[in-house]
Parts: sequence; C-alpha cells; structure tokens
Amino acid sequence: MEKEPVIKFDKVTKIFESMTGNAVDGISFDIYPGEFITILGSSGSGKTTTLKMINRLIDPDKGDIFINGENIASQDAVELRKHIGYVVQQIGLFPHMKVGENISVVPKLLNWDSERISKRVDELLDLVGLSPEEYRRRYPRELSGGQQQRIFLARAFAQQPRVLLMDEPFNAVDLTTEKIILDSLHEFHKQGVTTLVVTHDLTIARDHFEKILLLNDREIEYGDAKELLVREKIEQVYGKRSAF
Repeated sequence: MEKEPVIKFDKVTKIFESMTGNAVDGISFDIYPGEFITILGSSGSGKTTTLKMINRLIDPDKGDIFINGENIASQDAVELRKHIGYVVQQIGLFPHMKVGENISVVPKLLNWDSERISKRVDELLDLVGLSPEEYRRRYPRELSGGQQQRIFLARAFAQQPRVLLMDEPFNAVDLTTEKIILDSLHEFHKQGVTTLVVTHDLTIARDHFEKILLLNDREIEYGDAKELLVREKIEQVYGKRSAF
C-alpha cells in the first residue's frame, strides 16, 4: 500500500504587501513520513515562509496545506503546534523560566505527569550534551548562544513530535554545538521523525540530508540531495562561489 504524505502543499501562494511579487508562488510538493529534508534557496526565496506556513505561524493566501491528510486551515493553530516541534528564528526561550521549565512547556499543555516530564527533560538535556544536574535549573540569561540553541532543540522535541521544523539552526554556533545539533537530528531521524531544516550551509546539506527542497525565483525543485547538489544547479541559486 502506497504511503500517504505527512505534509502536502497544493498550489500554495503567500503574498506580502512589502514585497514585489509573491513570497511563494503556487508551490506544490509532498513530504512522506520519516523523510530528512533541508530547504535551500537564496535570500528572499521563501524558505522561512514555507516553514512557518506548516505550523500556521503564517497562513497562505491561496492554496491548501495538509498534515496527515487534514487541511490545517480547519485546525486550531495552538493545537496543531502542540504536535509539531519547531525552532524558528526570532522565537526564543522564555526568560523568566528555568531551562527545565522551558523544555517542559508543551508536555505540561499535554497534561503529562510530573515524573514523565522530569524524565523527558533529563533525557533531552543529555542528548544535547548538557548535564541535567548542572543546567535544568539555570535561566536562559546564564547560557551561551550555542547552549540556548541546544535548549531550543530540546524544547522542540520534548513532546516527541512526528514532524520537526528548524530554521537556520547552524547559524552563528560553534563547531561543537553544530555537531551536537546534527547528531541529535540524526537520532530523531532514526526514530522516524519527519524533519525539515532551513540552512544556507551547502556542505551540511550535502553530507547530512537525504532530500532537498530547492526554492529558486519562487519556483521549486524537490529531490535527492546528491542529484540536486550538482554545481550547475546550485550556481543558479547561489552563484559561482558556491562550489564546495
């Protein structure tokens, strides 16, 4: 029996009044359970817009988006987000909450018991390379930027979602944090999580992801990472200096 897509875009368009042309223009694609995908494209190509429409941080002006066969326009946005892990630019940690409280926000909304929440917080802190004993009671202001990024990831996966969205998780982090984030993403992938990550890093895209969603002049190409990451194709988007 053929798999049904977990995420489906059907002729989706998003228009911002401040832009010349559409942010995304009639794009359609299907993403299947467990796929490990990076979204590439030049600045202004609609990468972040596409990601944010999946969990209804913004809504399309035309077309439809489906998750597990259900049109997300008919779903309550808050309820939808409880089941999608995401780390999106400009959405940070709650400064008045300690690290453990930040990670446990969605599990509490899902009415997990305190023992299950505590165990999950410690599991995730271990996964992202931060000692639970040392970090669970710290405040975000006591963390470095790289440590905060690891907590973003832990919080995004706290409720064990089947879909994980990340926007530029490797931006401005050191190599140690980059490796921990990649190792964590691969661990989530082993658990069958459908993962979409926006990045500008072509080497990471080539070496770590199975498929690429390539946005170019508000058009879309989607396929195997090794096939799309040929020099000619990438030069159309990033220019000749993109060779790696």
